[in-house]
Amino acid sequence: MIIVVAALEFADQADRDHAVEITKDVQMATRVEEAGCQAYCFAPDPSVPTRIQVYELWDNSETLAAHFTHPNYTKMVELLGSANIVESANQAYLTNRSEPVYGPNGEKKDVFFAD
Repeated sequence: MIIVVAALEFADQADRDHAVEITKDVQMATRVEEAGCQAYCFAPDPSVPTRIQVYELWDNSETLAAHFTHPNYTKMVELLGSANIVESANQAYLTNRSEPVYGPNGEKKDVFFAD
């Protein structure tokens, strides 16, 4: 599984809100049309009015690489290019283990990834 996280900074809140609005259809299309996409969300940061937080979840390297050749990616780049992004930071993380954050009854866990 590959997790992609990013933060996109905009000139002002109006630009950020505009970017969220104009990309929502492409976000949904990516989720629905692209094999291996488990999550694809560009959402406004509730604490920083000029920031979008990005969260993507892909099955593997091949499906993420295929995303970069898909028309949805091309459209997203085009739309965001018109939205006054002033800075961006992004990372991809490869994970081979996962587990629930809480126990089966919603209880807090004391240990994660115990062998």
